[in-house]
Amino acid sequence: MLKRLSDLYFHITLDTPVYGWILTFLLLAGSLFYVPNFDLDASSDSLMLENDADLQYYRTLRGSYGSDDFVLVTFTPKGDLFSDATLGTLKKMHDELAAMEHVSGVTSILDVPMLQSPPVGLSDVLEGTRTLLDKGTDREMARKEFSQSPLYRSLLTSPDGKTTGMMVNFRPDPRMVELRKEQDALYAIELQRPLQADERAKLTQLSAEVKQINDLLRDQMQNDIAEVRSIIARYRDAGELHLGGVPMITSDMIDFVRSDINVFGAGISLFIVALLAISFKRLRWVLVPLFICGVSVVVMVGFLGVMEWRVTVVSSNFISLLLIISLSLTIHLVVRHQELHAQHPDGEQGWFLREALASKAAPSLFTTLTTMVAFGSLLVSGIRPVIDFGWMMFYGVGFTLLLAFLLFPIALTHLKPGKPILRKHDATAVFTRSLANFIERHSSRTLIAYVLIALLGIFGISRLTVENRFIDYFKPTTEIYQGMVLIDKQLGGTTPLDVVLDPPKAWLDMKAQEAAAAAAAPKEDSFFDSLFSDQSEGDAGITASSYWFNDERLKQVRAVHDYLDALPSTGKVLSMATTMDVLTLINDGEQPDDFTLAIMYKRIPEAVKATLFTPYMTEDGNQVRFSIRIIDSDPTLRRDELLKKIESDLVQNLGLKPEQVHLSGMLVLYNNVLQSLFTSQILTLSLVFLAILVMLIMLFRSLSLAAVGVVPTVFAALFILGVMGLVGIPLDIMTITIAAIVIGIGVDNSIHYIHRVREEFELDGKYWAAVERTHASVGRAMAYTSFTITLGFSILALSNFIPTIYFGLLTSLAMVVALVANLTLLPLLVVKFRPLGAEREVG
Repeated sequence: MLKRLSDLYFHITLDTPVYGWILTFLLLAGSLFYVPNFDLDASSDSLMLENDADLQYYRTLRGSYGSDDFVLVTFTPKGDLFSDATLGTLKKMHDELAAMEHVSGVTSILDVPMLQSPPVGLSDVLEGTRTLLDKGTDREMARKEFSQSPLYRSLLTSPDGKTTGMMVNFRPDPRMVELRKEQDALYAIELQRPLQADERAKLTQLSAEVKQINDLLRDQMQNDIAEVRSIIARYRDAGELHLGGVPMITSDMIDFVRSDINVFGAGISLFIVALLAISFKRLRWVLVPLFICGVSVVVMVGFLGVMEWRVTVVSSNFISLLLIISLSLTIHLVVRHQELHAQHPDGEQGWFLREALASKAAPSLFTTLTTMVAFGSLLVSGIRPVIDFGWMMFYGVGFTLLLAFLLFPIALTHLKPGKPILRKHDATAVFTRSLANFIERHSSRTLIAYVLIALLGIFGISRLTVENRFIDYFKPTTEIYQGMVLIDKQLGGTTPLDVVLDPPKAWLDMKAQEAAAAAAAPKEDSFFDSLFSDQSEGDAGITASSYWFNDERLKQVRAVHDYLDALPSTGKVLSMATTMDVLTLINDGEQPDDFTLAIMYKRIPEAVKATLFTPYMTEDGNQVRFSIRIIDSDPTLRRDELLKKIESDLVQNLGLKPEQVHLSGMLVLYNNVLQSLFTSQILTLSLVFLAILVMLIMLFRSLSLAAVGVVPTVFAALFILGVMGLVGIPLDIMTITIAAIVIGIGVDNSIHYIHRVREEFELDGKYWAAVERTHASVGRAMAYTSFTITLGFSILALSNFIPTIYFGLLTSLAMVVALVANLTLLPLLVVKFRPLGAEREVG
């Protein structure tokens, strides 16, 4: 069977290469057809955990209290904020933003009710309120109100009164809201039991429609953010302007991804050309590998278009990785071809190609499989963008192997071999020979050094953390960073956190029993019931029927609010306690009683109700929400500790039941991702280690050789994780992939080395002689490929996304360590444990 496949392969690629060119043309044509479907995604959903129950609760909460699809425009005018000129400029900007097609409204100091400028009473509020630009509003009183109001201070204006913020709210898509509800309902069922066939089909249909609409909404939001930027750009002469908010961050991250793909692709392509020209000094050895790399990328991009997989921040470096891996495979073929040519200067090109391909087929196949396994291990991470990245690279690496072995022979078969390249002063040969000589003279010291470094790495791993600030993902020169710092310092914080309180289960059960009894009782409507029904259900209704909206329970709300406001990491806190402060202020300093609250809630104008009640309490008064902004730039912020402390303190110190307390918001969702990183790292490393060990056993048919072969790259992974722990670099959605990738790519060199050293050992049965010859031959190819990978990854340092920079630099360092370990530790282990058999003569 293998003989038939081999004959068919050589027939297509060497005997009649026209078949290979036809196949290549068809692959390129099909790929180019689907390249326009290639797209990017940097939405918050693309950075979440798979099937996160908190994500479903978060979406439900957004349905009750409104979407957080808004951007915040901060404006620090050159003149006085409350002057006629500044307010006129603000009004023009406000109106332009409000006139945008997909904007549902703009909230600013121009829109909110003014209750103390001059002071108004409770009866005045029921009649209606004035705004800042209305006739009769006192500007100086308004300045004081915005700086002192429990509702407005550090929210719409900074404490010093020099900066204001405008919240631009985008209109949610009603169809998407409806689809999300149906989708989340099925996800909730799936958490309890396996879905039935019709439910599974329905979920698949919903997911497809959600994806389709989401793609349209993402493009729409990208255009909306660009329009917002265009509008505020016209007012930059009037003062300092910044933009913040989740949609803006999403938009900018898509730009980062697009920029990274372009910069990395172009940078690595230029690097490949330079490296090949310097290393192999012949045009064909530049053009052929470049051709193979280019076709690999086009085919993979087309494949992503077919599958409709979106590239995220995590997978933005996939083109760089494909170029590096494709080049690595090709270099091994080039080096082997040159070795054969140097040994047989008068040989035929067909023979060189056949021998090079045949000798590299098995190690290349297994190195590709191990790399695929490494990326495949990311599928168990549970983090959506990491899983997608794993799938992309799993298929991409497979494509690079197939294309390298297809294109290398058909591109060279009609070219004459030319003169062999003699390398009398090859720097890589000098490097590899010097390592071989060093470890032969200092074998014991080298092993001791590796043990000590491994112990240091284990100590460093014990210091690894997952706690990192979102603001640290961006360079200080980016608008995201600058906007987040300004909002943190002047406008109450950036990262949203919701604390939601429900009634205790016993109260809900009691209400359910009362409702059931009322439904079962016969209904006897009388004239007097009809006459007084409006009063009983309205004026006395909500404070009597609701759990939270009454004097007794509002005291507990006040206690929770004060506790949350006192936490060091919290900025602005808004809740029904804030509402009560405002109501007390306009009620001549007296807190309204239950009867007054019920009347006010029923008769208050909708505009005031939307400001004071709707964001913080459900319509029935049975759920309250505390809207909190977290100071993300706070260097002492520890998300997980903060969330656990809040949950614990509310139950233990503030008298709430565990089932009453729910935490939600982007802070919770992002923390869930971070806290899953340790588990994900352990799962991915365990899977990739076991899978590669099994594959090495299958390849070498020797447990000892397999065990020896996996040690150098495991050491490299241990080393790099230890360095991260020692220097304080936390795990994140990018750096979690480093260890698995290093093992998967690094073990390629181990396979090539063991495969060659076994061949060399069979020649004379001398271990050290076999090691020296292996260093001089395949060791050169290992050095070329490792230096290629190292320098290729280092180009990622050009990114605007800090985790990508860390990923590039740390992976580069790890690949250098893996190379050195494969050329020092691996041969020492081979010589010491003699997995190739007894030595016939000690060298």
